[in-house]
Order: sequence, then C-alpha cells, then structure tokens
Amino acid sequence: MTTSQTIRVLLVDDEPLLRMAFTIVLDAQADMAVAGEAGDGATALRLARELQPDVVLMDVRMPGMDGIEATASIVADCPKTRVLILTTFDLDEYAFAGLKAGASGFLLKNALPEELLAAIRCVAAGDAVVAPRITRRLLDTFAHQLPGTEKADPRLERLTIREREVLTEIARGRSNTEIAASLHLAEATVKTHLTRILVKLELRDRVQAVVFAYETGVARANGV
Repeated sequence: MTTSQTIRVLLVDDEPLLRMAFTIVLDAQADMAVAGEAGDGATALRLARELQPDVVLMDVRMPGMDGIEATASIVADCPKTRVLILTTFDLDEYAFAGLKAGASGFLLKNALPEELLAAIRCVAAGDAVVAPRITRRLLDTFAHQLPGTEKADPRLERLTIREREVLTEIARGRSNTEIAASLHLAEATVKTHLTRILVKLELRDRVQAVVFAYETGVARANGV
C-alpha cells in the first residue's frame, strides 16, 4: 500500500458503465482512489506498469488480451500490485485460471458495495480474498487442468515437517482456526507457519499456496 495509506485501484472492465459504478463507490471512500481505468487487458498491463497501483480490479472476458493473460503479466511485472478477478459465478473456469495466473482472489460481479470494499482492503493488506472452501471447490472442479508433476518441487524440501502439515491443512480448505484445532496449535502459531511457508515457497498468498499444493501433489483433487 502507498505511504499515504490511500489504496490506489486500477479498474479494468470493457463495460464503461460498470467502471463508472465502481468509480463512484471507490471515490466515496476516504482510504481509496481510482488510479486509472482500462477497457482491455493490454491497456491494463500498460497502466499497471506505469501507475503501479495497489490493487487491480480485473474483468476476464475482454477483447484482445483477456484478463487472465493480463493478470499473469501484471503479477510478473508489478510485484507489489495485487489482482482481484471479477467473475460471474463462484465456480468458474475463469476464476480458477485467474488464481493460477497469480490473482490474490476473485469477486463476484454482483457483490454488494461493502463486499467489494472489504475485498479491496483485504488484498491491499496482503491477504487473499477467496474463502478457503471455495478455493478447494474450484481446484477440485478444475484440477485436471493442472499439469501433472512426477517429481516433487525442490522448494518443498525447505519446509519443516510441521510446515508441511500446515500446508496440507491449507490445501484441505481449512481456516487458520480449524488448522489450529486439528494440529493442536495456537492460531497465532498457525499464522506464523503460514508466513514462513509463503516465504520459503516464494508464494504471494494463501491461494497460491493451495494451487502449489495441488501442482506438486501435496494435495489431490477430491482428497488430500
């Protein structure tokens, strides 16, 4: 987030009226400002590189470069910028592809204004915006699209036994509270383990940890 504590948001959607609606909601907040707008992925990528916003609110179905390709490029080129995918259905192949491309979560287009604002604040603070069980349902539904891996990722060797257990619990779609109860740990300890897991695996957030767990075989579709 910027030093002024104002969350700068780049709006990306090919519908001008929707961008206008988002602008009205965001500009009414004391801690948010619309940094720019784009109607396609290529423009979004250019503006993200230029403006370095805190959060990109990204539609996926757009002409030319779609939101998935734009998300992958923004995540690669703008490491401090977080992407929120806009989707129509919570179990949507585009939402899955967006998470795999590096988005920090997804938001339904019919979300209430307070849900939109909470999601933006959450992502700007470095958290992920997808309920753990929805992430798991997405991966169970679309995991066949993940490449199979015969060999474990060498980054897994960096984890302690306890961290590996926490990663497995995360992949099961469990919250920090549920993981704490399952592994007989304090919730603060679970949060510490999660932070260390993300650093060691070079991942951005919890969502990416779940995707990693599926890609490396730590978790399997319809069972862990």
